[in-house]
Amino acid sequence: MTHDLSPFYRPRSVAVVGAGDRPTSSGGAVLHLLEQSGFVGEIVPVNPKGGTIRNLLVRTSLRELAKPVDLCVIVIRPDLILDAVRDAIATGHKNLLILPGGFAEGAEEGKKRDAELRALAADSGIVIAGPNCAGIIHLTGKGQPTGMAATFLRGLPPGPDLQGRSIAMVSQSGALAEEIVAKSNEIGIPVGTVVSVGNAMQIGVADHLRHLADDDGIGAILLYIESPGDQEAFRKAARAAAAKKPVVALIGGRTAVGGAAALAHTGSAALDDKAAAAFARDCCMVRVTSLSRMLLAARGFARFPLGIGGRALILSNSGGPGVLCADQCLIDGMAMPPLPAAMAKRLRDALPQEATVSNPIDLLADAREDRFGLAFESAMAEGAGTYDAVLMIHVVPFMVDPVPVVARLADLARTAKVPVMHAMMGTLPGKDQLFATMTQAGVPIFNDIEAMAETAGILAAYPPLRAAAR
Repeated sequence: MTHDLSPFYRPRSVAVVGAGDRPTSSGGAVLHLLEQSGFVGEIVPVNPKGGTIRNLLVRTSLRELAKPVDLCVIVIRPDLILDAVRDAIATGHKNLLILPGGFAEGAEEGKKRDAELRALAADSGIVIAGPNCAGIIHLTGKGQPTGMAATFLRGLPPGPDLQGRSIAMVSQSGALAEEIVAKSNEIGIPVGTVVSVGNAMQIGVADHLRHLADDDGIGAILLYIESPGDQEAFRKAARAAAAKKPVVALIGGRTAVGGAAALAHTGSAALDDKAAAAFARDCCMVRVTSLSRMLLAARGFARFPLGIGGRALILSNSGGPGVLCADQCLIDGMAMPPLPAAMAKRLRDALPQEATVSNPIDLLADAREDRFGLAFESAMAEGAGTYDAVLMIHVVPFMVDPVPVVARLADLARTAKVPVMHAMMGTLPGKDQLFATMTQAGVPIFNDIEAMAETAGILAAYPPLRAAAR
């Protein structure tokens, strides 16, 4: 059965059952982040103590409301939750987000509580997200996000970029959802939607995939899963989503020890490494095998939402880094075609004899903006049709001022015919400004050449999967 998830992502009114004034309490954190998210609808705190919280009138129970709200967020002790659900049913509320645990994942008392909650849902037709989850964050807008955050995570992600596009993350782990929020702020990834599915009593990963696939503001969907549940339903939802946008899957529990831990965590058997790879491929998902690679995928797809082609040109001013970058490109499935004859001739005629005119190109350590500019222009002209991406490496020696080099490359990159990425190495005075110059030109920039190559490989994996999903 599919559910309309609009009330969970874009409610017009929200009741917080268990609302508190202290930001360090669960109910206080939910209320605080709901306000911080820029939520423009009605907020109704519910607490038996009554009074006011943050200048909002507190209802002592849901039964005091004149009409039902779009979404009830329940954040009270597990032993009180069933009574709150009965209050919600009695007053016509249809959509409940239950954050606390104490249900199927718990001991005998929790399992009994879980069975009672399921029975209430079946008899009444209410829709439950959770329980035992960290909540839902959904930020929209351009640069100054508004939206909804029904969560007790520690903070909010950055929200959409200046074009209004963002990355979504759906997770079977609240801790990893928290980490995505933290790292997206640290690195500057425009994550706008973070979903913790918890026990997924009625709404699972596949349901969120279906909803997010239809959201034009979401450029890519990140998944952390340990068990996909109904594999056929998941496969159908994932392929439908992948036909529209990248779906990046980190599947936990691929080793024997990890699988045992996953079983204890979710109560479901995980997929071993071989099965996880086959399942991801069958679902047309871009599979990553670490959190760090998931973050690289998020950075890359935030800039290139349709991915890139699989033929790379490495443009460097140092041999060793070019070698390592080439190794990583090939390991990650990229091809590295040789230079077209016209491009090779142009570079040989203009560069010092010691320069390496092949792929990777080595402009030599003392290369300044003239050499970098020449090689870039040649890649766009004579290299057009041969390369799908240019990976630039700039090692900064003491005798070269990096500012004019970066300025020249940023200027050229603004009108580049193919995707461009850039990595800088060495001691970099004014590093933040150098990185900002490239970022403002639309160029993803890296401290790590291998991370840049990994990102390119991840992005190149998507177009064939998208074609297969269609």
